[in-house]
Order: sequence, then C-alpha cells, then structure tokens
Amino acid sequence: MSDDFVHLHLHTEYSLLDGLGRVPAMAKRAAELGQRALALTDHGTMHGAIEFTRACKGAGVKPLLGVEAYITQWGRPMTGHEGEIDRGRHHLLLLAENMTGYRNLLQICTDAQLRGYYYRPRIDAEYLANHSEGLICTSGCLAAEVPTLIKTGQAHKAVERLMWYRDVFGPDRWYIEFQEHGIPELTAVNKHLWEFAQKYDVPVVVTNDVHYVREEDATAHDTLLCVQTSTLLTDPKRMRYDGNSYFLKSMEQMRQTFLPYADLPDSAFTNTVKIAEMCDADPEDRQYHLPDIDIPEGYTYESYLRHLTEEGLKQHYGAHAGDPEVQARKDHELAVIHNMGFDVYYLIVWDLCMYAKRRGIWWNVRGSGAGSIVAYAMGVTNLDPLRNKLIFERFLNPGRVTMPDFDLDFPDDQREELIRYTVEKYGNHRVAQVVTFGRMKARQAVRDVGRAMAVPLDQVDIIAKLIPGIAGKPVTIQDVLTEGHEFYCSELKARYDNEELVRNLLDASKQLEGVARHSSIHPAAVMVADRELTYYTPLMRPPKSAVTETVTQYEYPILESIGLLKVDFLGLSTLTLMREATRLIRERHGVEYTLDNLPIDDAKTYEVLTSGDVMGVFQVEGQGMRRVLMEMRPTEFDHITATISLYRPGPMEFIPDFIACLHGEKQPKYVHPILAPILAETMVVCVYQEQVIQILADVAGYTPGEADLVRRGISKKSKKTLDEHREIFAEGSAKKSGLTRAEADAIWDELMGFARYGFNRAHAADYAVVVAQTGYLKAHYPVEYMAALLTVERHNTEKVGVLIAECRRMGIEVLPPSVNVSQHTFTIENLPSDRVSPRQITAFPFPVEPGAAIRMGLDAIKNVGEGPIDSILSARGSRPFASLADFAERVDLRQVNRRGLECLVKVGALDHFGERARILAAIDRLMQVSSSAHDAADAGQLTLFGEVEVASDADILAATGPTARISNKDLLEWEKELVGVYVSSHPLQQMTVDLANIITHATVDITEELAKQAVVMAGLLAEVRSFTTKKGDTMAFCRLEDLHGSVDVTVFPQLFGDRRELWRQDKIVIVWGKVDSRNGRISIVADRVQDYVQGQRVIEDTSTVYHRYQNGEEKAARPAVRVGAGGNSLPAVGGTRFAPPVYDRARDSEDSDSGEANPFAAEAPDWLMEEAEPDWAEPVTTPPAVIPQQPEGAIGAPEVAASAPVSTRKQPPAESARPVVFSEPPARSGARRLHVTMRRSHSLEADRRRLSDLVDLLEKYKGTDRFVIIIESPGRASYQLDFPNSQTCICKELRAELSQRLGVNHWRVE
Repeated sequence: MSDDFVHLHLHTEYSLLDGLGRVPAMAKRAAELGQRALALTDHGTMHGAIEFTRACKGAGVKPLLGVEAYITQWGRPMTGHEGEIDRGRHHLLLLAENMTGYRNLLQICTDAQLRGYYYRPRIDAEYLANHSEGLICTSGCLAAEVPTLIKTGQAHKAVERLMWYRDVFGPDRWYIEFQEHGIPELTAVNKHLWEFAQKYDVPVVVTNDVHYVREEDATAHDTLLCVQTSTLLTDPKRMRYDGNSYFLKSMEQMRQTFLPYADLPDSAFTNTVKIAEMCDADPEDRQYHLPDIDIPEGYTYESYLRHLTEEGLKQHYGAHAGDPEVQARKDHELAVIHNMGFDVYYLIVWDLCMYAKRRGIWWNVRGSGAGSIVAYAMGVTNLDPLRNKLIFERFLNPGRVTMPDFDLDFPDDQREELIRYTVEKYGNHRVAQVVTFGRMKARQAVRDVGRAMAVPLDQVDIIAKLIPGIAGKPVTIQDVLTEGHEFYCSELKARYDNEELVRNLLDASKQLEGVARHSSIHPAAVMVADRELTYYTPLMRPPKSAVTETVTQYEYPILESIGLLKVDFLGLSTLTLMREATRLIRERHGVEYTLDNLPIDDAKTYEVLTSGDVMGVFQVEGQGMRRVLMEMRPTEFDHITATISLYRPGPMEFIPDFIACLHGEKQPKYVHPILAPILAETMVVCVYQEQVIQILADVAGYTPGEADLVRRGISKKSKKTLDEHREIFAEGSAKKSGLTRAEADAIWDELMGFARYGFNRAHAADYAVVVAQTGYLKAHYPVEYMAALLTVERHNTEKVGVLIAECRRMGIEVLPPSVNVSQHTFTIENLPSDRVSPRQITAFPFPVEPGAAIRMGLDAIKNVGEGPIDSILSARGSRPFASLADFAERVDLRQVNRRGLECLVKVGALDHFGERARILAAIDRLMQVSSSAHDAADAGQLTLFGEVEVASDADILAATGPTARISNKDLLEWEKELVGVYVSSHPLQQMTVDLANIITHATVDITEELAKQAVVMAGLLAEVRSFTTKKGDTMAFCRLEDLHGSVDVTVFPQLFGDRRELWRQDKIVIVWGKVDSRNGRISIVADRVQDYVQGQRVIEDTSTVYHRYQNGEEKAARPAVRVGAGGNSLPAVGGTRFAPPVYDRARDSEDSDSGEANPFAAEAPDWLMEEAEPDWAEPVTTPPAVIPQQPEGAIGAPEVAASAPVSTRKQPPAESARPVVFSEPPARSGARRLHVTMRRSHSLEADRRRLSDLVDLLEKYKGTDRFVIIIESPGRASYQLDFPNSQTCICKELRAELSQRLGVNHWRVE
C-alpha cells in the first residue's frame, strides 16, 4: 500500500558536504516506505538528476526532478557584485512539471553558474519569470524569500512577493511550503504562512528538509558539516542542524511531526501526491546527437567516408589494396559503421587528426579503435589490423549499440590546442569539458573525521597510514578490518576492538567514506553536441585549469548514455618526449623521424629491451616489466605486445610457461589441436580477447559480434551467459568442427580461465608501437633521448635525480646549471672530444658520441619560475655574463626575486662568479646594486660615458666580510632538494668501486613486487632515529640514500645492538635485508650491515674498478657481472647472480668484540687476517696510477684509469672477503687526496696494529681531504684500501708525522 505523501524537498551527496544521502539509498528507502514518488532538489546544481531518475525507476519510485535554487534579493540583478548588498540571497524550490520545465531547469542552473555566480549561483526575479514555464514553485524553507521577509518583520512585503510568485506561476503551480524541525523561528514563520494561505487561497504542502536517509545518520551528517566548515564537533558556535529530523520520514512520521498544527488540512499531505502526479519529465534520450561536419560538395557522410577509405587503402597496401581480404574487411566495416549511424563520427575524429597533422602535432590512438581498417586507411590509426590480427567487432559491435570511442593521445603540452580547435570548429555553446567528483576515500575520511573529532593529528596519521593507499586499488575501511581480506590489517583491527577512540573514529569515517567531497574536471573528456549543450545538460563555471568556457554538470557516462559525443583528449608526455628527441636528432644529425617512419622492428631495439637498460622507455621501465623482458629476450614486435598483455594480475602466472615455450625449453600442450592455429603465436596461452573471439567464431561458428558479447559475459562472470553458451558452444562446435561434447566442454572450460584475463590486443599493440619506438630512440640516440626525457620531467625533481643517475650509468655527462650557459630546458653541448666522460656501466653499449654532454636547464631548479628565467636569458642574449657585477647590471633582479636568486646560487648556477657562501652572504647587496642600476636606467641617469654606474665584484662582495664555509653536507642537501641530484658530488660518487656489482637493487627499484625478497643496497645513512621498544631494547629506523633516491630501513634490536657503531648519520654502509611491504608502506628490514666491501664482483667495462700492483705494472680486474637499469645485476656468461649473505649474529658479535680500538681493524677482512696469499690474487708491479680529476663543474660520475686486459687468474669465491679499491677524485674542486703506502712486515699482528695506528693518525687531523692506504707485500700483490666514511686534513703537521713514521717516499698528495 502506497503512502499518500511524497517528499518534495530532498538533498543528496551532490549538495556537496551538506547532503549525506547517496542517490541509490534514497530511492531504495522511499520504496521501502511505500512512497510512490520522490523529488530531487539539490542546492544550485543538478549533478545527480539522471542518476536519480534511473535509481528511482529501478526501485519502482517515480522520479521528480528539481533544484533548490538561489534568487537575489528583490530588485537586485543576478549580475550584481556589490559587496554585502548582493551577497544576500534566498532559497527557491523549483520542480519540473514537464520537459519544458526540465529544459528551463537546465538553463536556470546554467545561467546561475555562468552569469549570476556571486558566492552562490543565483538568478533574479526577472530571469525567473522569463523561465517559469513548466515549473512548479513553493515558498521554500526558512531561508527562502517569503519566510525571510516574515522573520525580519516585513510581513507586508512578504505578501507582495507571495502574490508576485502566484502571478508568475499561476494558482496551480505555486504552493506555500511548511517545514517543522523544532526551530522556534520556523514555528513563528509557519503561523504567518498559514494565515497567508487561508487569506489568499494559496494551496499548501508539507515537506521535510531531507539531508540524509535514516534518523541514525544524523551524527554522521553533523560530522560532514564540520568537514565542510573546518570546525570541531565540540565548537558551540559552528554551523549545525538542530536535532535529528532531517531524514526521509514515513507518512506517519510526517503526520506526527505536524500534529501541533491542528488547523493544517489533509490536503497539505495529499497535495504532495498531486504535484507528483502533475510532474512528467523524463530526461532519458536514446538518440545520438552527433554534430555536423563540413564535407566536399557532392558527397554524403557515407560516400565521403568510403572515398577516404579507398584512397587510404591504396597508400597503405599499394598493389594489395584490391586483395579480397582487404576489400572484404573494408566493405564489412563500412556497412556496420553506416548501419549504426557512425559515418559522421569517423569523419569528426579524422578531422581532428588531420588538423594535428597539419600543425605538426604528434598523436596516437589507443584502445580497440586500432582494430578498424577504415580508421587505419584514413590515417587515424597507424597499426595494420590485418597484420596484427585485430578484430573490428571488439571496437564496434552491431549487437551492442553503444557510441564508439577513439581515445586520442596528444603531446601533453599540445593537447590544449586540439581542444581549442574543437571549440572553434563546433562553437562554445556545443563543446564543454566534463565534471568529475572527488570522493572521500578511506584515508581521507579518517583524516577529515579525526580533525572534526579533535583527535590529535599524530594519532590520526598513525591510524590513516594503517589503511593502504594503492593507486588503482580502492580500499575501504571495512576491507582493512575484515580478516582474510587482502588488505586486512591485524594491528588496526586490534586497536578497533580495544580502543574506543579508534572505534568511534573508524565507525564515523565509514559513514562518510565514498561521499562526494568536491567537484573538478575530467582530465581528458570533452563533450560535443549537435546543438547547444544546455538542451541536454546543465553547465557550470570552469576551474582555472579548464580549456573550455564551461563544464557540464553531468558526468561523462551519463552524457554518453543520452547520446552525446565524448572525445578523450589525453595528454601523453611520451609523445612530447618523442617529438623533442626527434627534434634534437634532426638538429644534430639531419635525420627526420616521425611516428610513421620510426622503426618498430629494429634489432638494437630488442637488444636494449633485453638488456634491462630501459629507464625512460614507455611502459616497461618498472622493475617487474624489465625483469620479464630480460627473461623473455624479445626479438620481434609481437613479443612486446604479448609482454604488455601478460604483465597484469592474473595472466602473470602464465609468463614462465610462455617464456619456456618461446625458447623451446617446453613444448606447448593444446587442449585440442584445433586451437593450434589460434594459440601458436602466444605459446598456447590465450593472451588476447581477440583470441577468445576467434576461438568462438572459428570453432563454434559464432559471428564476431556474437562472440564479443559472449566474451564480455565471461569476463563479467555472468552465470546466465556461461550456462547458456556452454550449450550453444557445444552444439556449434559439433556442427562446425565435428567436436564431441567432451572435447567441446574441455575447450570451453579452458576458455573460461583465459577469457577472464584476456587483454585487448589492439590496446596492447598500440602501446607496443610506442615501446618499440622509444626503445629505438634510446638505443640509437641516447644523448638526444635522455636530454628530451630530462626536459619533459624537468619539473619533477625526484625523477630528474633518477634520470641523471641513469645518464651517468649510460656514460653521458650531465653538466650543472649555469646562468651563463643553461637554457630553460636541458640542452646538448659538445665538449672537447678528449674530455673524460663518465664510465658507461650499462649492459647495452649505448653509442654516446665523444664530447657529447647534457646541460641542466634552469627550469629544473625549484622555486625559480619561468618569469625570472626569462629575465635572465633575455638579459644574457648571446653574450655570457662576465662577472657578478655584470650579472647584476644586465639582469633586473627585481624580476628574479630574492628566493629565486638564492636557489640559483645554492645549486651552483652562479659558481662562475665566486664561492657560493660569499655570494649568498652578498645577496642583499647584489639585489640592491641591480635595483639601483635598473632604477637609474629607467630614469635615464647615465655616466659621462653613456652607461649606468654599477659597483664592481669587489664592492658587492666586500660588504660580506669573512663568511663561514658551507659544509659539503649542506651543499649536497641544497642540491638534492632543489634539483633532485647532487650537483657537486655524492659521497657514493667519490668511490671508484662500482657498487652496482655489489648491490642487487637501487632505492628506485624497491617496490611492492619485491616484498619478502632479499636485497643488497649501498648508500648514505641520511637519517637515523633510535627508540626503545616495550621490552626495553633499542632499535632504529633509518633512511638510506643513494644516487637514485632513498628508502626506509628498519633495524631490529639484535642487529642495532651488535653493530651500533655503524648506524650513524652520514655513514656509508652496505645493507643486506628483505623488502617489507605493509599497508602500502615499503621499507627494508636489515639483516646485516657493514662499511667495507668484500667479495667484490665488477661489471663488464674497460675502466678500472680496483687496482693491484706488482713489478711496476698496474693490474685491473674485469667484470664477471653486467648490470641492468636501476642497478639490477644480470648474470654474464658463466656468472651467477650475487647472493647476499644471511645475518649471522655470532659472527658479527665476534667482530664487534675483537677488542681492537680502531673500527677498521675491528672489521678487518679475511685477506688481511691471514698470512697466506689468496690463490686468486694477481701480482702487481707498478705503483698506483694517478686517477684523473673530475672535470670542474661536471656532474657526471668520477672517472678512473683505463684497465689492463682481463686477468686469466682464478677469481675469489663469492664468500671470500676482499676489500674493494675505492679510488675517487676529491669531493669538490680544491679538495685533495692523500696516498699513503704501508709495507707489510713478517708479523701479521704487528701490521694490524700499524694499520690501526695509521688510520688513527690520519683521522686525528680533522678536515675534508680524502685518504687511501696502499698495502705493499714484498713479492706479493699490493692492495689499495679506501675509507669512504673518513676524512683528514693534509696539513704541515700531518706531513711531518708521516715523513717521520714512513719516510718521505711513502706518501704523496694528489
């Protein structure tokens, strides 16, 4: 039995941060209460109108569409913006009686946003009167115009306005509205309204100001209001809704609410039903509304599409354009396109692509659209669907009539131009970007609610971080509290069960989780209509980031479903990268590359993919994908396509079998031989959705369209579809292929497993093209590619640091920023060919031209900005600055600002003019001099020689006086913070040893995929925080930093206690441990630590990594292991992957308890502990070679002398300990290095004491100089030891002591 009452005043979550009710829940509750209809009246917008319509229809409730609009005070125009006068406004309840009224609502909500917005979207009385047709209006809530006049004592004026509304809407569409929420003011207003209704014969209705679904939601709604207003629940003055009456009440509850109003007639309730019956507006539209496009005279859309297709086929297929296969596919596609009404859609997309082509803008079409030969012929796509076995019905299926969707990728810095072209072509009123909503995810809900509940921020942060935040994997609070769920957190569950505060916080957060929090714009979607968009959707003001002048209020899935055209303009930075790289190639080599002629079948491309040196290569630079490619060793394009398709959850389990079959290590086994022609190319694994379609078609006789529908049903696990088509497949396979029922069932069962994981081959192939092309550019033009990549990522400081480290690995020198040389972006410079470049340590031999280097762009420096850089570059022109004074004179530093100038100095961009410390101290004086010079120039004050008088460098710097020296640590921290990389040098760079041979991973490689895996890492302990556990033990949390970034390290009490002396800030260490991934946080749990290198295995390179000398001849070890991108080691021929040792407390305890005073002696490696010479040692005869200094200003890794040929002597076992030679240049220009030679005696114990005493002597003199010690053994090998954590000061006192102890010939300064 239905209620004789309908709610006409209701707010959903789309009354942002004011309404709590979700649309489906509102509709469901109305149905449960037996209410025949329900109205939607959100504040000022209609975001949820069509979603609400569908939810109500689904629940068997009639939807009524409306809005609670805002109207200006009487007499004020909607365009007025005069302070408090126009800030005042009133609420206004409007309902659509029919489609005319619905269209008027769309226009009202649009113009209120675009023309009337002032604090709120408003209309005025005149506008309302002109758009009143088809609308029903009520007197509204307490904030509406008539109630406001009554409560402010203006009853006479209230009557005037009441009569005005009746004149505008007529007696049948104007109602006095009564609400009751226990508010004294409202009760008083209702008394007057009842008098007006009786006196002027105005019909009445009762409503409830609904803001949430159920009465028990009141507390959650109260919290939501606190989130909206940034107030605390305990604040007595905050905005609040008194009581808990703002829910969806039953008729009985409504009658109880209005019992105090004894005179209120029954019609106040039944009129709500009357209004519901009056309303008949259905926004659903099942027609397509594609815009028209100009075509040559004499053509129709159909004939012009055919013409373009046939001409394109001749260009692509040449003499084979007339082949039966090509013609049959063409005719089939054109027929389907025309019959579905999408000829004009193809022409619209073609027109966009041709505009891009004329403008030289690169583009790519991703997704199933690549399966269309018509699109390929027209030049929209660049992938041959026949050669790549792509199926058209995967894109456009006549059995599933939906709008086709070409996803268009453009360079991210040119995407806006394409959108503007679309606006110009079709008109502002027909083109708009699309709204999207940010919703409260689990973590955000906890933080918002915690703030409202006044829970201390540190406690909220701890709880929020226990909830995983994984991109692409939405996690709910309930997931984390549910045992057995993949995101279950036992710690959070325990706190939830045992701590009332945590329980209250999470319970409240769960109620707000998923609620719309704010609106923004979709990153890609643009809607295009055949007429003004306000005929289909309300529009709203765009944010500053928008390109179009308006944004739709409906989301794009809604708009597509009512027949509007959506075009996705996606910004792809990889296309920007490729465009910039090919520009540099053209400028430097005269070779012209485009998307059409960049090879995808080049042998070097597959070599670089196999090598693992794929940093910066599209889609495959992640560690997991890199590992798969290295194991797969691709040799053709289809292998890349398969890799992209397989490397996903689910099909990933098939990768080992795929690779084994690919390399003949395993024979493929087919469920039935009939599948061999379809699955042979993918090693019996059904990788692609297209293969599922092909199996259904070839084996059981399905049409491609039917097969695609079945595939969709399988992927959605539709039981009805699965049961129905098991029988159809069995019958069809018996008829077409002669299979028995058992054979058919076996194939079907196998298909069920594959179809759930099958990937869109067209999409994978599109991406594989870009993978191959970016791989080609990196393999053949590494300098140009890396310069372009750095330019594209220049505003991402962290990524810049990673990429510069990659350049160093590739043997490319990256020069520091300089106001005299740098441009906005990264540029390529040609240095003298005899200049020493960084040693290439990659597995792939990148062809880096001698002397080619990359100069860091000024844009990459934080806090400087494009405007200040423009000022510097404009002042510099073609003439570098000669001095600091010249810089101040020519650059108007008023335009640069102090902060920007400080950042330039801190990263060394002004190092040409003096030490950073002095320039920083003189910044005020420098800016004063520049300001005076430019003020004088502006005023025309010149010297006798026609120039503005400017202070000299000496004048500028003299005022600073003596300045404190900036520590190397501070310099490094500045550089790392401002440009993401150590410009001077990192302590790790100061070691000649190639740590990539010792470590298994760099910090950038540590991802969730490595959870529980053992790793070896080296780096600087940038931070060490110790604390005491509940048991009283001390442990530590550290941050280990290498050239790529940093990672957290957890050190449990046992290891921390045993090796406490190593866990010190700024110490260089090697850490063995396991990757730990908990609740979205990744760290390393340390098993072992040391600060010397043993068991060294070096990479394949011609540069020296460590040196041994005998008989005057230098010997250098050659590599046994090659290293992939990011520091992952690859087994060389005959080599094995480095195996990290397991932490052995007993062994470590023995080391730490050895009683030696010197830390180095306490950790003396085995070779120094034994008398016997290791059988793998090579004799050396020459004194240490002089290591060349790092070129001044260079940012690349330090260099070492060239190595001698590979030794044929036996290498040490992996477990044997042998110190690695660290042979590094000074940390900074001007620093020195001391080489000390110590000759072995016949007493090992004496030598150990002498070595310890020598180290103590060197460390006694504090300074920034480095030292190495060369141990000489008569008739045996000599070894060079480095101390990366120690420094000395090469002063006259130290020189004297060394000469006295060792003699003048046993030490030298480099």
